[in-house]
Amino acid sequence: MASAEQGPAGLVAGVDVGGTFTDLVILDPASGAVRLAKVPTSLPDQSGGVLAAFAEAGADLAAMDLIVHGTTTTTNAVLERKLCRTGLITTQGFRDVLELGRRTRPHPYGMKGGFVPVIPRDLRLEVPERMDARGRVVTALDEAAVAATVRQLLAAGCESLVIHFLHAYANPAHELRAAEVARSLWPNGYVTTGHSLLSESREFERGVTAAVNASVQPLLERYVARLADGLRARGYGRDLLVMNGNGGMVAAGAVAREAVKTVMSGPASGVMAAVATGRRAGMANLLTYDMGGTSTDVAMIRAGVAPVSNEIEVEYAMPIHVPMVDVRTVGAGGGSIARVDQGGMLRVGPESAGSTPGPICYGRGGTQVTISDANLLLGRLPAHRFGQAAEAARRAMENQIARPLGLSVEEAAEAVLRIANTHMAGAIRMVSISMGADPRDFALFAFGGAGPLHAVALARELAVPKVLVPARPGLTNALGCVVADLRHDFVRTLNRPLDTADMEEVRAVMQGQEAEGRRLIGAEKVALRQVRAEFSADMQFIGQTHLLRIALPGPAVDRAELQRRFEAAYWARFRVELPSIRANLVNLNCSVIGERPELDLSRLIAPEDRRPQAEPKEMRRVWFAGWHDVPVYWRDHLPLALDLQGPAIIEQMDTTVVVEPGCRVTSDADGNLIVEVAE
Repeated sequence: MASAEQGPAGLVAGVDVGGTFTDLVILDPASGAVRLAKVPTSLPDQSGGVLAAFAEAGADLAAMDLIVHGTTTTTNAVLERKLCRTGLITTQGFRDVLELGRRTRPHPYGMKGGFVPVIPRDLRLEVPERMDARGRVVTALDEAAVAATVRQLLAAGCESLVIHFLHAYANPAHELRAAEVARSLWPNGYVTTGHSLLSESREFERGVTAAVNASVQPLLERYVARLADGLRARGYGRDLLVMNGNGGMVAAGAVAREAVKTVMSGPASGVMAAVATGRRAGMANLLTYDMGGTSTDVAMIRAGVAPVSNEIEVEYAMPIHVPMVDVRTVGAGGGSIARVDQGGMLRVGPESAGSTPGPICYGRGGTQVTISDANLLLGRLPAHRFGQAAEAARRAMENQIARPLGLSVEEAAEAVLRIANTHMAGAIRMVSISMGADPRDFALFAFGGAGPLHAVALARELAVPKVLVPARPGLTNALGCVVADLRHDFVRTLNRPLDTADMEEVRAVMQGQEAEGRRLIGAEKVALRQVRAEFSADMQFIGQTHLLRIALPGPAVDRAELQRRFEAAYWARFRVELPSIRANLVNLNCSVIGERPELDLSRLIAPEDRRPQAEPKEMRRVWFAGWHDVPVYWRDHLPLALDLQGPAIIEQMDTTVVVEPGCRVTSDADGNLIVEVAE
């Protein structure tokens, strides 16, 4: 049973697998000791890199109390379409629901574009059955047809199976019976029913979610099994936990059943690290900004709560309807390519040089100018560490960008950074201003290998008053695995006008959701402070298509309270009252969260490495609308009682922090840098 007792546990490790590096953070809650490791990600089997990270850190796996893993296995499989061969059995007449979608286009104003569904048409088969939207049987299930289609899909070489019937959210009886028939014939456990993942309306979204789950199930289960076996062989005797996209974690033995929930696992862990860091720093409102080599992920944390959305579209026509941390992505990273287009306009991204060959300054054969090259040429990165590649980057910037635009090399590099910052600022506005939040009420939480390079410029662009740079920006996603709570989310569609909804049914649904969540968390062998439940409802005015999420105090809510809360939320969002239109109660939601004991993050930078005074290790010429002689500091040597005036460059093992002229830098008790942004 999960313990609700406060107190330190044993060694806790968080490991995050990225596209280029695998990051590891090990914390000892008793002593505060920290171990860090960063090793190349091993492909195609990521478990090798994870084991190598533990070896690099000199970790005794037998002494580990908990290992939490953030994986990109499912995300990469979906984006690259390296999926298992999967079959679909659906209601007669609806085999094309995954392809018809919502009649949108890949490019709203373009005449061209393509879309390949997760499951090809020849592996999507129909059987006679039908429920109506109230869950009443219209056509009985043809069990013989189910058995015949199962055999047909097996003969076609399918490894996984989806059973997705119309209106199964209202009555899953046909799906459940079809699954029984299928499992009696299917050679493995990879049978997914649509309603078991998502008991809500919208057949396209529910079908896509189930199809993605089934398509990645075998991949994830095999990967997790290899990793668990490797850890066990090296002495680890506890459960391996895996990060879900909702910011919680689940035992490795159960994660494959709902494999789709691990999509966006990596970005979610970064947001959870921001929540924990911000709480300890006294900053409850944060705009998170994670810039890597290929893309930038942004999210908004309000009142210390990570945003969770019931829909993330990972790519065109790929809506995944399970609760996930609401992270938006823009194609701007250190490897994003800058070019002058045929119209003479400077463009940056979304194309990326990746890590192979990477930016020109890497010296691995890259030929196209990138954001990293621009940072190098402006002195933000140390040219002497890049050797001859620095001169190659300068020549490329002159030939590809500066000369066509009639600019100097420095002006061209500055223009590249300005455009990149504009793209990233737009993404941050999308998660803040578009949601009715004022960026001036937030601090910018900058992490990722490249995030702190641009954070101050972005904050100035957005009028954000402060930047919070955590102790280990490049290892923040791994830290998120360490501090994450246990979490289970539930959604149930009612889709009833509020004035006719059965409030006893409403209460029973939410009470059942809470009970199931507490049961699942109670089965985990993890020390917890407490277990709590959060309730909400998705509502709309009748005739509308969009939904508003309404926070509820508990399951015992009455009709008048629901109406009042919905009208207040609608007014807060749109400043409109619609008293003559009936409200509709669409979904009931419950999140059950097992809170883990808070961990001390103050030793992420070793206290014994700090020095009494801030002493620069060198002076460097850095471009800020002109050349400046700027002091360069090593972050591990900075005192906690820090007070610096910009301009300054602060380097560390995993990133570089750029402090622009006029800005002030201080430090808090955990060693986070706080930059007060000059107007």
